[in-house]
Amino acid sequence: MSDKDAIRILIIDDDIEFANLLRMHLSAAGYAAEVAEDAVEGGRALLARPPALILCDINMPYMSGLDLMSLMQSDARSASIPVVFVSGRTDGDTMANAVKLGAADFLAKPITREQLLESVKACLQAGGRRAALPDYRFPPVV
Repeated sequence: MSDKDAIRILIIDDDIEFANLLRMHLSAAGYAAEVAEDAVEGGRALLARPPALILCDINMPYMSGLDLMSLMQSDARSASIPVVFVSGRTDGDTMANAVKLGAADFLAKPITREQLLESVKACLQAGGRRAALPDYRFPPVV
């Protein structure tokens, strides 16, 4: 049993094919990965059995990933769980909101296997935060 076998990652994404692809890549890398199809199901899963890391989409039915993270921050049981947003929404406001909420990382869809595994490894090694967040190319504040 490798060290990764005990590391549980929760994937929350309403695109089930994409979520299963992430799960497949994480499982092949030795992580224990679970899929939830929306933020409500994901919230139940993380409270029932807290993961080491969450990969979360932003646009989902019932509740957005940003709203879920906001709720997570208000609950001591989930506030310390790192969240990596994996989303097609890459506008500056969305990414700024993710950073303000304390996102561990933000990956813009589509992503490669290498980007996924690099982000997961970096966030887990850094105790929930990448050592340096990527440059989101925000316009300069004047």
